Amino acid sequence: MTNAELTVAKDSSGSFTSIQKAVDALPDTGGVIRIAAGTWNERVEIRKPGVTIIGQGSDRTTISAGYGANMKMPDGSRRGTFRSYTMLIFTHDFHAEGICVENTAGPGRLAGQAIAVYAEGDRISFRNCRILGAQDTLFTGPLPPAEIEPGGFTGPTKEAPRIPGRQLYESCFISGEIDFIFGSARAYFYDCTLHAIDSGRYPDAFYCAPSTNEGEAFGYVFDRCRFTGDCPKGSAFLARPWRDYAKAVFLNCSMDSSVNPLGVDDWNKPQTHESAFFAQYNCTGEGAGTVQTRAAFMHFLTEKEAAAFNREAVLGTDFS
Repeated sequence: MTNAELTVAKDSSGSFTSIQKAVDALPDTGGVIRIAAGTWNERVEIRKPGVTIIGQGSDRTTISAGYGANMKMPDGSRRGTFRSYTMLIFTHDFHAEGICVENTAGPGRLAGQAIAVYAEGDRISFRNCRILGAQDTLFTGPLPPAEIEPGGFTGPTKEAPRIPGRQLYESCFISGEIDFIFGSARAYFYDCTLHAIDSGRYPDAFYCAPSTNEGEAFGYVFDRCRFTGDCPKGSAFLARPWRDYAKAVFLNCSMDSSVNPLGVDDWNKPQTHESAFFAQYNCTGEGAGTVQTRAAFMHFLTEKEAAAFNREAVLGTDFS
């Protein structure tokens, strides 16, 4: 790991006045970039390993852009989901702390999918960050093995190997509406607030839509998280399966009235009742549901079963 450390500020106090220029200036072995307070209206792409980005707080340092899937590219084609990101991380050993990343394209019914963070790689972590958007706010790569519609995966990692990496989101605030956390990574969310916004349609929100690869032991694990919303009562679902082997587990979480009593939806894929795995343990709040109210294919774990989804099991011992 290099000792390179750069600073970014809007005035002459920093090494650079652009985050992307600072990233480009880092050696190929990475380094640390410290970003001053302010709103940085730029897209950031990080493809070098070993990069750490530190802001002055998620309420003070914001990276902002407004690209949506329904926008047209210069050649007249539709931008699509995977070219809409504000920040792209396509590398290993990336860490962010004290920043906000937002996509301001607008509600999904108008802008379409609009990714704030596109994260693909191993040992990626966000701590004390905010990730804000509407539809498809956070993509945790890789992509599923195959497209459903031709051209649906057009973007920076379409041809990349489908290798699920490990990702950590700790003490973060993540907001959105439809499928606002999605992808095939092994991801652990600890002490996070997941906030569903009112999309003006029903269902208002799906907190996550995993596409876990067949045979993977873990998909998404939410531990001691808070599921909140400003959408109507019962109009948000915890999860639905983007692909048939989706996995999402909810441990020790609080869920407000935004969460539908069914908890999860099968996306009109009855085969996922057997192939997917959605489960909860020791959840509380008006939206926590019961065995009687939850969808029949949602599991209620015992204490012993829940213990198997601990942080070390999901992320491994080499993930700091």
